[in-house]
Amino acid sequence: MTLGKRQIRQLRSLANPLQPLLWIGKGGVNEATAAQAAETLDSHELIKCVVQDGCPIDAREAGQDLAGRLAAELVQVIGHRFVLFRRSDKEGIKHIELAR
Repeated sequence: MTLGKRQIRQLRSLANPLQPLLWIGKGGVNEATAAQAAETLDSHELIKCVVQDGCPIDAREAGQDLAGRLAAELVQVIGHRFVLFRRSDKEGIKHIELAR
């Protein structure tokens, strides 16, 4: 799925008030981090992540790596934070309706 400019703008505005749900530390992006991110994306669809100072990679690299592993979209990267989006099939959660 490729996001258009309108959809990216919408997701960025939705992500602005969010608190980070995933912290990436000195271990970088590994299987445990990817599993946690996948579980969180299934529950929330849109997550904000933080790359801590001891991490060997920067936020853009971490975001692209996780997005590739999880079939998610990297919405934005600002400083040590990045936002991921993936549509969830899980029932009982509030799904994000993307603009056309």
